[in-house]
Amino acid sequence: MSDEFRCDRRRMLGVAAMGLAAAGLSSVSSRAFAQSAGGGIAPIKRGTHTAFTSLKQLDAGELSVGYAEDGPANGTPVVLLHGWPYDIHSYVDVTPLLAAAGYRVIVPYLRGYGSTRFLSNEAQRSGQEIVVASDIIALMDALQIRSAILGGFDWGSRTVDIMAALWPDRCKGIVSVSGYLITDLQANKLPLPPQGEYAWWYQYYFATERGRLGYDKYRRDFAKLIWKIVSPKWDFDDATFDRTAAAFDNPDHVSIVIDNYRWRLGLSPGVPKYDALEAKLQQAISTAPPRTATPIASTSSASIPTES
Repeated sequence: MSDEFRCDRRRMLGVAAMGLAAAGLSSVSSRAFAQSAGGGIAPIKRGTHTAFTSLKQLDAGELSVGYAEDGPANGTPVVLLHGWPYDIHSYVDVTPLLAAAGYRVIVPYLRGYGSTRFLSNEAQRSGQEIVVASDIIALMDALQIRSAILGGFDWGSRTVDIMAALWPDRCKGIVSVSGYLITDLQANKLPLPPQGEYAWWYQYYFATERGRLGYDKYRRDFAKLIWKIVSPKWDFDDATFDRTAAAFDNPDHVSIVIDNYRWRLGLSPGVPKYDALEAKLQQAISTAPPRTATPIASTSSASIPTES
């Protein structure tokens, strides 16, 4: 958690798109993507893409999931997952590139974001890592997608990593932009050096009732501050931020976010029906040898923690 890498958000997601193409099984589609990108990531003028061609809603598991879809229905499925405090618009430029290369691209709002809603008022508003991953498995089932190329950053990285660990048959390949982020509950009990702890100030803030109330009242201000901290050289405009910030108006957003960070610190018990899966995941973490992710590419714009 204390390691850092340097990246520009827009370039990071563009590089992820190239990685997704490389992870695909169709050499024709991969060549087409490479050609369309001129052997790299084609420059995209800010504001060129501001919306998705198709927004849909589908019941999956305990959610009604809102998602964007683009590309041919018979194309190799690609599922792209956003993090916090972001939304599906993180992929508004990447999606048409992949669709043009022949991929079927699915970009869902995670629970607590955008138009994704709980089907039952009684459902626990949990942000536990295994629950979020299970949501995506349920969505793939509802879409009748047996396996897909999975890409994500931040919460999305954690989700695709968990899916690869527990459901490898559902993954044609993964692009985990922020690295291997599966939460190790035992390791999280150990303190980091002060500078490392300082990077996670908001997690400790969220552990308090004051933090929950503050995030509820100032969620847009909070998100904008995080954007500026983690990408200090990203000169985003108000329109770009506002498109994403609308996703935070979801009635369950605050509950999901607060629970996510409290669960990581052992302050939230999680959802009992997922205990066996979470135990399996934690066991795999405890017995796995140390691994170091190899970055797809290096850049030099902003220094950010590897987990948020």
